[in-house]
This record gives sequence, C-alpha cells and structure tokens, in this order.
Amino acid sequence: MKAWRPTAKNLCIGAAVAALYALLTLALEPLSYGSVQCRLSEALTILPLFLAESVPGLFVGCFLANFLAPAVVLPDVIFGSLATLAAAILTYKLRGRSVFIAMLPPVLVNAVAVGILVHVYYAPQVPLALCMLQVGAGQALAVYAGGGALYAALRKTNIGKMPRV
Repeated sequence: MKAWRPTAKNLCIGAAVAALYALLTLALEPLSYGSVQCRLSEALTILPLFLAESVPGLFVGCFLANFLAPAVVLPDVIFGSLATLAAAILTYKLRGRSVFIAMLPPVLVNAVAVGILVHVYYAPQVPLALCMLQVGAGQALAVYAGGGALYAALRKTNIGKMPRV
C-alpha cells in the first residue's frame, strides 16, 4: 500500500468529505449538539474503509462543525475533532476486517472523549458514565444505521471497487 500523498485529487476528496460532514452536522443542529446527541454526519466515519483521503476530511469537517456550533467550547473544538481523527485513523487501519469491528472506533472513541467533554462542559450534573453511554448510543445509531446503509450503498458503486491510493 502506498503512503497517502497530498495530490490535488486527494485534497479535493478530503475537502468534499469535510464540507459534507460540516454541512450535515450544522443542518441537523438540534440532533448534533448538546448533552444528548446523534450526529448523523458520523455515518461518514465509514468512509476510511474506502478512501484514505476521507481521514483528514473527517477531521477538518468535525473541526468546522464544532467551531461553528451554536455554543463554541474551545476544548470541544480541539479534543472532539482529535477524537474524530483518531477514530478515522483506527477505522482506516481496520479495513479488511469485519465491518462490524471496523465501525467500532468512532463509537468507542467518541463515547469516551465526547462523553467526557459533554460531562465537563455541557452537563456536569449528569454522571460521567451516563454521558458516555448517551454519546455512545447516539454514535452507535449514526454509525451502524446510517453508516451501515452508506457502506452497503458504496459497496455497489465504483468507490467500493476503487484501487487504494
């Protein structure tokens, strides 16, 4: 497997993923933010199974969505975005394995990282474990339902059959 290179094509694909992630998150604002959230844009976290270029795109898209949020909290912008980056890298590394296993990183990483952020900055009265459980449940719904449908659709297209870059 070749290392990822910042070609014009790769940058455009990453930019498109970033724009789509930010757009979906912001357009579905009531679901995307707060102590109980289900970011449907997290369905896009299955893209690293198909496109290495989507990894930086997911990070940038999450950063933009968090930065443009109705209530901007700097640690959420930084650590929430880094959690998405870590999950995207892990998903990319798990390609070729069971799809169920490859979809776990966005659920688990965000359940912990975003659960902590929600507890500290948005809902300190809610126990940490419950914050993590709520975020994890929203993530699981977005990733396994939305991402699963996206995965099935992409497997039938040329994207699912493209050679790796």
